[in-house]
Amino acid sequence: MMAQYLAIKAEAPDCLLFYRMGDFFELFFDDAKAAAQCLDIALTARGEHEGEPIPMCGVPVHAAEGYLARLIKGGFRVAIAEQTESPAEAKKRGSKSVVNRAIVRVVTAGTLTEEALLDSRAANWLVAIAKVGERFGLAAADISTGRFELGSIPPHALDAELARLSAAEVIDQERKSGFDSVSAEKRLCERFQVATLDGFGSFDRAALCAAGGLLAYLDEVARESLPFLRPPTPRAAGDHMMIDAATRESLELTASATGGRPGSLLHAVDRTVTGAGARLLAADIGAPLLDRERIEARLDLVALFERDAGSREMLRRQLKALPDIGRALGRLAAGRGSPRDLGQLRDGLNEARRLHARLATLPDQPPLLASLLPSLTGHGELTDLLSRALVPMPPIDSAQGGYIAEGYDHALDALRATGGEGRRAIASLEARYRQQTGIATLKIRHNGVLGYHIEVPAKHADPLMAADSGFTHRQTLAGVVRFNAPDLHDQALRVGQAGAHALAAEAAHLEDLTEAALARAEPIAAAADSLARLDVAAALAERAAEGGWSRPHFAPHNCFEIEGGRHPVVEDALRASGARFVANDCSLSEEERLWLVTGPNMGGKSTFLRQNALIAVLAQAGAFVPAARATLGLVDRLFSRVGASDNLARGRSTFMVEMVETAAILSQATERSFVILDEVGRGTSTYDGLAIAWAVVEAIHDRNRCRCLFATHYHELTRLAERLDALSLHHVRAREWKGELVFLHELATGPADRSYGLAVAKLAGLPAPVLARARSVLAKLEEGRAATGGIAAGLDDLPLFAAAAATEAEEAAACDAVREALAGVDADSLSPREALELVYQLKRLAAENQG
Repeated sequence: MMAQYLAIKAEAPDCLLFYRMGDFFELFFDDAKAAAQCLDIALTARGEHEGEPIPMCGVPVHAAEGYLARLIKGGFRVAIAEQTESPAEAKKRGSKSVVNRAIVRVVTAGTLTEEALLDSRAANWLVAIAKVGERFGLAAADISTGRFELGSIPPHALDAELARLSAAEVIDQERKSGFDSVSAEKRLCERFQVATLDGFGSFDRAALCAAGGLLAYLDEVARESLPFLRPPTPRAAGDHMMIDAATRESLELTASATGGRPGSLLHAVDRTVTGAGARLLAADIGAPLLDRERIEARLDLVALFERDAGSREMLRRQLKALPDIGRALGRLAAGRGSPRDLGQLRDGLNEARRLHARLATLPDQPPLLASLLPSLTGHGELTDLLSRALVPMPPIDSAQGGYIAEGYDHALDALRATGGEGRRAIASLEARYRQQTGIATLKIRHNGVLGYHIEVPAKHADPLMAADSGFTHRQTLAGVVRFNAPDLHDQALRVGQAGAHALAAEAAHLEDLTEAALARAEPIAAAADSLARLDVAAALAERAAEGGWSRPHFAPHNCFEIEGGRHPVVEDALRASGARFVANDCSLSEEERLWLVTGPNMGGKSTFLRQNALIAVLAQAGAFVPAARATLGLVDRLFSRVGASDNLARGRSTFMVEMVETAAILSQATERSFVILDEVGRGTSTYDGLAIAWAVVEAIHDRNRCRCLFATHYHELTRLAERLDALSLHHVRAREWKGELVFLHELATGPADRSYGLAVAKLAGLPAPVLARARSVLAKLEEGRAATGGIAAGLDDLPLFAAAAATEAEEAAACDAVREALAGVDADSLSPREALELVYQLKRLAAENQG
């Protein structure tokens, strides 16, 4: 047996091997040690290998999913080695033959389909990355629902796309084979039974190369059961707002700083009632659209349900009772389906038909609703078949049968009747044996080893042991003795044969029903998508009605006009404590595109910055927004550098993280981008920090020319308003009242009159002696500033950013001319005269560039 184990283990050296032995999956050697530690189960030993005890642990087969979930979460991949024959079949090959086993599946984080292993409200992406030339190909599949996306992107967009997908597992071409675009194109055509992929969209070599790697990986892990994949959807970086990982983390779009949903934008907005709807809403928020027509289509549908509360409540009530037909279909396609999954398709598609009947009568249907409704019908033949074939509540486990409805198969009904008659006959035998033996406690029992048998207390067993008793001894246990009898054997054989034939008949029907469902896989998946979109629209309408949110409007120019904007997460938290959120306006335009916001800590600067970024996300995701009114030009890229922390694992300090994020903004932001920056330069010395912040403001104003909210404590930056045409000054209001600082959380025009740093320190509980000393130091510093002009002295004499950049370019050109002259010189071959002439030439070049 151990030789077989080692041979199978060699096929999956990077996986923990679940080796099936009866009712347990056993693990050995280092696998056992790792699993025992992760699962907190006992580590034992079995026999010896090369003179050493073999470490061993195991988990019950019936509870394996729970243990698998913990191992996958712990970062392990698990290979499942099942018995491919019965012990009886193995004995036919020889008395000492080991039962054949083989790996039937490799369980990884990105290839899960089981309910117990997945979060019902989150997608589970498997992503393959391939680099071809100057582009990265991305192939992304969620095999639990069949979603399949292909596309290619430039290198600078890779981080944002991976952040959008938040993949459970990533495959790259350096570690895996199969990344071949030619064979991938052929395989895709074969899989989807088309002559060309043109009908699905345009896919370049990078995208196809990634697809090849993903398909090869799925072959490796799924073995004989290929997972469900729908036809590929083309995905381009320009389809949606680009949001990098740092910005997603800063804005807490789908997860809070603690890693969970509570505290995130998604949690504040999510009112979906289905798992599929929750997954789609997360995808919408993670990838806000850039196509105005598609955004307006979503908004029209939300507006319909926001206006019509009755239809919204009806829809949400019916959706809440729906099963997750998308994932049920995924399990059936992967060969891991159950009778219950078929029952979910039946119930879900029947409910979809009823929804269609209700929604089709709504007046003034928006175009998106009209496009969704057809996919909710047309499944009548399948649902009628499943309704006739299945019991009302089919079980998850098909092994025990009982899921095919009475009347569907008369031969099956006859087998069940035979089995039932046999069981009734066995029950009557029990009464007869009691009367015959005089043992009132005699019982007929059944187990998986002995089958049907007679059981009596040990003190009454002797008469049955007699040769002429008509009973045959089978087993003696503590307190009881077990027997068989000819007539019981005959009836048990009859029941067993009928039961086995009935199970085989049900299994055949299950296979046929599954095949019938998979023949309509694409229409069923389309229905699942439509139901999810309806859930999202109704949920967003519900959220808008709850919070008094408004429909955003879009302009063809780069504006950002918000009246009474609010932060949805902060507002929810304040409402829970009985407090009121103070709404604020924001008005960015091409003439006034950069706001410099000053004011004290805790005054609300960061909240104001974030709330406007979140409004942009919600608006382009097709949601109403927390504002009285909102009009904006489409945002192509969103950047947030608000708050940073040390990244010790990558050797980066807070200031380094801040600078890396700021550099990304300056290199990637376009005129259509929206940027929020908070406290740039605070992580270093005052002079360095102010210099960096000053230069960043100028660069954003003159070069990037994007819409930007820039919060700072460097009041010296307010001088830039005199030099930069599109910069305006704003501050969050605060007042001192009877020695206490009162935050008004209101935004006003102009710079803050002071920073209130000491007042905030007092609120934080700084000791009184420390505060007194700080006041003395501050007074001296302010005296020095009044006398010298402070740290900003001389900044007014600086040339403008553009002029300074031009000067630097000229200096660089001069250096380049000298470098070019030197580049073609072979110093070792120069004669003295040639060397002298070269010196004169270099002097002339230097003089010309200086002149």
